[in-house]
Amino acid sequence: MPSLDDLHLETSRLILRLPRTDDLDAWSEMMTDEVAARFIGGTAPRAVCWRQLMTMIGAWHAQGFAMFSVIEKETGRWVGRLGPWQPEGWPGTEIGWAIVRDRWGRGYAGEGAVAAANWAFDTLGWSSVIHSIAPANLASQRVAQKLGSRNLGPGKLPPPYQDDRVDIWGQTREEWRRLNP
Repeated sequence: MPSLDDLHLETSRLILRLPRTDDLDAWSEMMTDEVAARFIGGTAPRAVCWRQLMTMIGAWHAQGFAMFSVIEKETGRWVGRLGPWQPEGWPGTEIGWAIVRDRWGRGYAGEGAVAAANWAFDTLGWSSVIHSIAPANLASQRVAQKLGSRNLGPGKLPPPYQDDRVDIWGQTREEWRRLNP
């Protein structure tokens, strides 16, 4: 596995790289957008965004994986976060996504999730992936369906999200490989 300093994934339109402290402004802007933040923990002030970003950076160093920062190749702009995620007590090995609202509808979540899932299966050796999705989050359900995932039923998140209703969408590595040879 390459060193963390060199690790990045590329798609036709995106660069997925490790988060860095200079992502804080864009991260914070996304997390103050009520619509964009609705299904990812809700809006958060900059000080909480700093903690979220540091958690992601720390998870890379402690676990060897976490969500990537999503960079739009055409503009060089930070447009979201996505990738492998498994905090303490999480219901499985997740590939999650959050894209800034002015880039919704371009297919970035799915495009990046394919690259991240391939990396998780090939490099991390994951045997399955999940996506914890609120029942009202129809856009993320469509992304999960395009990825070949199916609704596996209600899930339970750890505190402080234990009261959030989520469905667990997912698939096994074998199911993924049949759709993404």
